[in-house]
Amino acid sequence: QVQLVESGGGTVQPGKSLRLSCTASGFDFSRNGMRWYRQAPGKERELVASIISSGTSTYVVDSVRDRFAISRDNAINTVYLQMNNLKPDDTAVYYCNAWGRENGWGQGTQVTVSS
Repeated sequence: QVQLVESGGGTVQPGKSLRLSCTASGFDFSRNGMRWYRQAPGKERELVASIISSGTSTYVVDSVRDRFAISRDNAINTVYLQMNNLKPDDTAVYYCNAWGRENGWGQGTQVTVSS
């Protein structure tokens, strides 16, 4: 079965960086697109970034495009979200998603940006 485990979250000051990781198992990771979503308190879950199976094409939502980047390492079944110059509005639970897979969600990792 699909299993996704996010890590790398934490509490940081504005302007700092974090790199989130999501390690996958239970499906052919190398042939599956991956996505990062986030959900802030009281708000809907929103797409942050996506990456195709090969990693050669990526998308990042406009609101964070200049600060975030998605990447993957298919050799270790891991997708990353590099987050730079973090802002308080980035505070959310960040979720990894396996594109088109049933139960293709991780448990989430909390990112808190606060001074």
